[in-house]
Amino acid sequence: MNKQTIEDVLRNVPLFKELINTELKEIVNIAITRTYQKGTHIFMHEDPLDYVYFIHTGKVKIYKNDIQGKEQIVSVLSEGDMFPHVGFFRKGNYPASSFAVESTAVVAISISHFEQLLLQHPEVCIKLFRVMGEKIIDLQKRLEEQILNNTYEQIVKLLLRLSETHGTEIDSHTRVLSTQFTNKELANMIGTTRETISRTITKLKKKGSITVNCDGNLVIDVNKFESEIL
Repeated sequence: MNKQTIEDVLRNVPLFKELINTELKEIVNIAITRTYQKGTHIFMHEDPLDYVYFIHTGKVKIYKNDIQGKEQIVSVLSEGDMFPHVGFFRKGNYPASSFAVESTAVVAISISHFEQLLLQHPEVCIKLFRVMGEKIIDLQKRLEEQILNNTYEQIVKLLLRLSETHGTEIDSHTRVLSTQFTNKELANMIGTTRETISRTITKLKKKGSITVNCDGNLVIDVNKFESEIL
């Protein structure tokens, strides 16, 4: 992966969306590339937090294990995504484990090198904090969903959110999930059971809110989904 490719990857990362070309090139200069085969870990929970990663190609699962050893999926990430989200502004260890679901190529940035860059370019730091503030608001909304919504509403909102982050727009009110998730993976994202996910999807199919295309991907009627959570 050459520097132009690295720049293209980082340019599409929301965290860097406010940076001008010269500021982004400073970050490109401290970036390296790595590849991971399917089924390998990129880092484990509690490993020293020393790098932040940006996906060029592939898919990565972020997860934690609870005290009973049950896997809790935090997120499933793909091209253009950054992980861990707290990376640049947290000391200590990785808050979760990361696993290459398929062969994955990433851009990696050393946190210590990034901190030195921010000291030399404080205007970059200000822009990044502005974007991080937007991310905090999004996380607060997700927490509210967990507290205020019942399981059915949580599943509807999860599928709607995945249609935005891992979907392709067919028309103004229809999206198809371009990534296939198992019921177990969906259940682990919100702390419910595979059976509950299955029952809910079946119910949504009967309502016509969800259909399945010829490739086996879920097709979501956004208008009907939004009416479920009004």
